[in-house]
Amino acid sequence: MRIAVAVVDGIFDSGLCAVLDVLRAANMLVREQGSASVPFAVTTVSVGSQVRTGNGLLLTTRPVAQLADSPDLLLLPAVGLESVDRIIASVRSDANAWVPALAREAHATGAELAAACTGSFFLAESGVLDGRRATTSWWAGPAFRARYPKVHLDDSRTLVHDGPVTTAGAAFAHIDLALSVVHRHSPTLADTVARYLLIGDRPSQAAFAAPTLLAQADPVVAAFERWARNHMSDSPSLRTAAQALGISERTLQRTTQSVIGMSPLDFVQEIRLDEATFLLRTTSLSPDAIADRVGYRNTSTLRKLVRHRRGTTLRALRQGGTDQG
Repeated sequence: MRIAVAVVDGIFDSGLCAVLDVLRAANMLVREQGSASVPFAVTTVSVGSQVRTGNGLLLTTRPVAQLADSPDLLLLPAVGLESVDRIIASVRSDANAWVPALAREAHATGAELAAACTGSFFLAESGVLDGRRATTSWWAGPAFRARYPKVHLDDSRTLVHDGPVTTAGAAFAHIDLALSVVHRHSPTLADTVARYLLIGDRPSQAAFAAPTLLAQADPVVAAFERWARNHMSDSPSLRTAAQALGISERTLQRTTQSVIGMSPLDFVQEIRLDEATFLLRTTSLSPDAIADRVGYRNTSTLRKLVRHRRGTTLRALRQGGTDQG
């Protein structure tokens, strides 16, 4: 896969490096398995031959005019840690007009598009997000909605896939975005990279990522995943879910099983457990309140599921670790 990473002056150092390091790790692990070729050919591009990062470092880049072919994936990291007004000014500046233009051109040629954190502003500015679901950093949500009302923003999510476009949430969701790129190539390789780099068990919006990635393999499963999140606390029946999606309950059962290897009920439980994990790590809500929010009448049910499916405890999840005892 040919990946072009578009960067501008003031780029967020950690976000850019996280993307490059995850993709480099994937290539290295494939090479160590004896492969003569690697899955990702990554080129960092800008309008010229270098940019200055948000921390003042000089980064050598390939001028965008020298790209020989349209990339398979255009990836836009975040602008540095700036105020929303300065981010919008950067997106709208004449100096950076090449980025939305490149996004439109790549989209027209059938390339995939991806952006993390405030990088999603560039995609929105290009117009390719109009009518699509997307996410961005939570603190930029109000400004994003005001400027891009045609985009269906869900800034509670770490990752949002809509067709050929993937967007990621807050700054360190760059890691989740890069892993999602690897996951599309090979779920096994993505898991190996995550283990190699010790990624995954950290308090962030990343609790949403696993079911979301699973769901995107099929539009019915993706719609069911969204429906399940929107009806998490009221626990309606699968028949109600199927009717809301305009399919039969049998079709829903068959589709989830064939696409993700789970029954609809098992998938709903995974979604609830991920939401419970997110709430444990990011709020001070009691276990009883969290159990109620995710659709369980008592905490003991949630405790048993966490022990059975995660091999840990509510206390350990709250602390950001695991407890096998």
